Amino acid sequence: MRFNSIQVRRAGDEHEQVPGFVEADRVLHCGATMQGEFVHTLTVTDVFTGWTENVALKNGAHQWVIEAMDEIEGRLPFPLTGLDTDNGGEFINHAMIKWAGERDLFFTRSRPYKSNDNAHVEHKNADVVRRHAFHYRYDTALELQLLNELYLLVRVRLNLFTATTKAVGWRSNKHGKKTRVYDTPRTPYQRALDSRILTETKATELAGLFDPTNPTDLTRQITVIQTGLIRLAADKTDAIGAKIARAKPNEAHEQLSRAS
Repeated sequence: MRFNSIQVRRAGDEHEQVPGFVEADRVLHCGATMQGEFVHTLTVTDVFTGWTENVALKNGAHQWVIEAMDEIEGRLPFPLTGLDTDNGGEFINHAMIKWAGERDLFFTRSRPYKSNDNAHVEHKNADVVRRHAFHYRYDTALELQLLNELYLLVRVRLNLFTATTKAVGWRSNKHGKKTRVYDTPRTPYQRALDSRILTETKATELAGLFDPTNPTDLTRQITVIQTGLIRLAADKTDAIGAKIARAKPNEAHEQLSRAS
């Protein structure tokens, strides 16, 4: 597979009727400046079920992205069949193309500067990553470790206990305007079970995780880690942002816009 052989996928093109085709994207935890090294989060979302996995990376080098994709592939409760990304160099490179080719994945990419082409994962960037990990600058080994501990808890609450609706079509209202039609709220876990794609071993594994888990206890554990991250990063992020704003106010705004 070559760069120019990666098919462009547009918003609305998806017609996946089974789990396994995922969108992937990165979130930058740089705070007000992209200078220096800082943590990135890789977000991977299954289009059909909404199942989402996150891994914090030391930086944006493609070697960390590939390692994280290996980890996520092992976490998914169903086989990975396809991958859709933006045009960033962390995804569109020889190593990632080789990785996808070895797995015989259907590899597609979005149009440049068209975030709606990756709407499923873009939504999770905001709803999962920014909601749980905030907008602080993370650039230490401890912060990286805490983020990954956080994501292991969030994945359980999100995928097993958080129901969402899914757009299933369009209808015309009384004014003739088209509006989205949504299905009954289901968790990604329920959607995966409904698909009947899970092996008996994987279904038993997920049941063994679901049955003893208390969502309230899970939320308490998440809050403890979030408190630790705030303690480590809030003052540092504010101080860096204030320094840049005093020196170069326009640069601070541009950096924040690129990272969000």
